[in-house]
Amino acid sequence: MSNQHAKPPITTTNAGAPASSDEYSLTVGPGGPNLLQDTYLNEKLAHFVRERIPDRVYHVKGGGAFGYFEVTADVSQWTKAAFLNNVGKRTPLFLRFSIVAADEGAPDTDRDVRGVAIKFYTEEGNYDIVGNNTPIFFVRDPMKFPDFIHSQLRLPDTGMRSNNMQWDFWSLTPESAHQVTYLMGDRGTPRTWRHMNGYASSTYMWVNAAGERFWVKYHFKAEQGVQNFNDAEAKAMFVEDLDYHRRDLWNAIARKDYPAWRLEMQIMPFEDAANYRFNPFDLTKVWPHKDYPLIPIGRMVLDRNPDNFFAQVTQVAFEVSNFVPGIGPSPDRMVLGRLFAYGDSARYRNGPNYAQLPINRPINEVHNYNRDGPMRFHHSGNQPVYAPNSYGGPRADPQRYGDPSWFVEAAEIMRTANVAHKDDNDFIQPGTLYREVMSPTDRDHLVSNIVGHMSQGVESFIQERAVKSYWSPVDADLGARVAKGLGLTITA
Repeated sequence: MSNQHAKPPITTTNAGAPASSDEYSLTVGPGGPNLLQDTYLNEKLAHFVRERIPDRVYHVKGGGAFGYFEVTADVSQWTKAAFLNNVGKRTPLFLRFSIVAADEGAPDTDRDVRGVAIKFYTEEGNYDIVGNNTPIFFVRDPMKFPDFIHSQLRLPDTGMRSNNMQWDFWSLTPESAHQVTYLMGDRGTPRTWRHMNGYASSTYMWVNAAGERFWVKYHFKAEQGVQNFNDAEAKAMFVEDLDYHRRDLWNAIARKDYPAWRLEMQIMPFEDAANYRFNPFDLTKVWPHKDYPLIPIGRMVLDRNPDNFFAQVTQVAFEVSNFVPGIGPSPDRMVLGRLFAYGDSARYRNGPNYAQLPINRPINEVHNYNRDGPMRFHHSGNQPVYAPNSYGGPRADPQRYGDPSWFVEAAEIMRTANVAHKDDNDFIQPGTLYREVMSPTDRDHLVSNIVGHMSQGVESFIQERAVKSYWSPVDADLGARVAKGLGLTITA
């Protein structure tokens, strides 16, 4: 807020002309009607009803902050990305946290996956990492993505959330079991955004200066440690503070208690992927650390709060397709499906020139042949608007900036589950998570949370299917405990 004792500026119209009143409209006498000629009132009302832009379909509610990424290890053997090319080098960034299925007024501590999206403003363009606070996801094929999101939102007739709808989708989608095991445990209710890890989740490609290729996964590990609420604590916070996570992040940065995360990479040699025991590009699975250990390469710090929530947190646009030289996509189907969808979402919400907004604008100059459209304010003057041309227009350099790629053997076009590896089983990893990673307390909370959630409006046939075909294949003990909690007798 500005200094209340300073002399305030004169109110103006959007065109900069002085306005005659902040309080009273132009009328015919003291009790007469308003006049159409009150141009400032017209402008004020017209702008007011256009203040909002369309919400994101999901990840609606969130918060964010500015910060920087600092390189702490030499990674030149794996990537030629310029922002990673020197130990100690810092790159400015903006990070947005969010809650996936929540509306703007929903409680921050509701049980859900949290989004973690980062925009790096590098010297070679913006690089966006779009992920979550879990290393895996619910589905592996983009065809299922809209259906999954629909199942988590609201019923079309009543406009209400439905646990029955969620469990119907999950129990018919075995690949979701790994993520739902995370979600129904205490990791589904993180204590704060500062006390959770972030993951790009999907697999990406790194390319070094010699053209050698590697498959990589990003892990941002919270230096503050990981802390979660149990179900009762998370629900108690609903009453105390609906905006608890947003407020916690803001207050921590305001008091200069800057949160930080270590970036640790899993790096797979390019050739390993073909014969790995499961599909390494399957977003519903993790790479075991014993196979590909975590390698620390950098540190991310958030040290500045937004100064305009709408202009920065709401209008920021993250794109899976925003890569820089040395980094590219992988055969992960969700990555490939999202390359178009995220940019298209930004064009719908902010308009075709969304990249010219300050929060989305790269720090380096932009040179291309895209032109005009609503709200365009940067133009190239008398420069050529077509390619090729003879007048010095921008020219691509395919030798220096070639697209990262991989070989695809000739094959018939088809729709398939792509389960060609021996351990492409949807229940192996969630079973390992339950038996070997979770503590006895974690397992107790998982069972209690599943039973509690499935007891709220979920039809009996869906409960039975979830126990028999979903949780029991994950782990027989888990299935039996859930069945007992629901009062079900499940026969083989």
